[in-house]
Amino acid sequence: MLEKMFKLSEKNTTVKTELLAGLTTFLAMAYILAVNPGMLKETGMNQQSVFLATAISSGIATLLMGLLANYPVALSAGMGVNALFTYTICLTMGFSWKAGLAAVVISGIIFVILSVTNLRKLVIDAIPTQLKLAIGAGIGFFIAFIGLKNAGIIVSDASTFVTLGNFKDPAVLLALFGLVVTLILLAKKVHAAVFYGLLMTAIVGVLAGLMGIAEMPALPSKLISFDFEMPTLFAFAQGFGELFADPKSAFIAIFSLLFVDFFDTAGTLVGVANRTNLINEKGELENIEAALLSDSIGTVVGGVLGTSTVTSFVESTAGVEVGGRTGLTAVTTAVLFFLSVFFSPILVTITNAVTAPALVVVGILMAQQLGGIDWDNFVYAASGFVTVITMILCYSISHGIIFGFITYALSSLASGKGKDIKPIVWVLVVIFVIYLAI
Repeated sequence: MLEKMFKLSEKNTTVKTELLAGLTTFLAMAYILAVNPGMLKETGMNQQSVFLATAISSGIATLLMGLLANYPVALSAGMGVNALFTYTICLTMGFSWKAGLAAVVISGIIFVILSVTNLRKLVIDAIPTQLKLAIGAGIGFFIAFIGLKNAGIIVSDASTFVTLGNFKDPAVLLALFGLVVTLILLAKKVHAAVFYGLLMTAIVGVLAGLMGIAEMPALPSKLISFDFEMPTLFAFAQGFGELFADPKSAFIAIFSLLFVDFFDTAGTLVGVANRTNLINEKGELENIEAALLSDSIGTVVGGVLGTSTVTSFVESTAGVEVGGRTGLTAVTTAVLFFLSVFFSPILVTITNAVTAPALVVVGILMAQQLGGIDWDNFVYAASGFVTVITMILCYSISHGIIFGFITYALSSLASGKGKDIKPIVWVLVVIFVIYLAI
């Protein structure tokens, strides 16, 4: 049955590998179950309710991605877009969290329409193959930076913007230990090295914590929780009146959610596809329509339950590097998200120090895509470089894609290759410029 559903032999994988990959993906992104409620509570939302909404919507969206698209991609409330929801739409523009959820649901419905009409597919297919490689590599650098930052290995600095963290900090030392162990396992070509690196780091961290060392992963005080109160459920329906009381602000809020989610998703799917041979000989992503529809439905479900935009997660690459190649990986991750509703206390064991090594190593593996770029061609070299550097310095996948597209179009035009650019690319460039102006 699994062979028929997920085409395991065709993708050169096994049930065991897929299950392990799904577990690895979940471990790599489980932090969102703690981070997202902590951020959205600043808008006045109930933290436990947001936790439940995040876990359930992640499970539903990821299950759809696995069953409909057969992609090894997991989804959850996106980092970046949740900050947009909290700090811009609610705290800066002044919308209540209910109005913000209404904007999320509307943007999700628009995405469903765009996915059904294949407009999103046309945009993704319009991205040149060389730029797709740059996007994938850029995401690698981006996710590695996230890992280094979350672990405290890299910290902010008033003079140099970023600098090395405190290497006397136990959590930093644990992350460094995990990174070294995972790199050694990879160098020795150990199968599922990323997962074993995660497991070993968690075990060492828990043991260190039991010995009295501070800031270490902790054993949970209990295993199961049955707190299912959800005041955010269907609360979006109460926010429409407030949202459209100011049509201009409503447009900006909805457009911003649409834009960031659109290109974060595009970048993530392209990055994962580059690592899993999901791109055909025409440079197009296989079965992309179903993947985009799953992502769109996830956004609607998340808004209805009570969380910010649900989107494809770049941490899915952690499972891909373990060997995940089919939707069975996603289905496994989805089941774990559903189970996390009951086993939320266990999440105290999965700290940033535990997941950081996996993110850094995955970044290294994804950065290898830079080798496929024709660096002797200035158009590809310029657009590829700008894509990568912007993703890192602006801390945004979508901004990297924006400036990469603009650089590609302008450098092509300047080098006399403007006729080779698809019309939709010029349309996107105009939209990008308008978005930046807004």
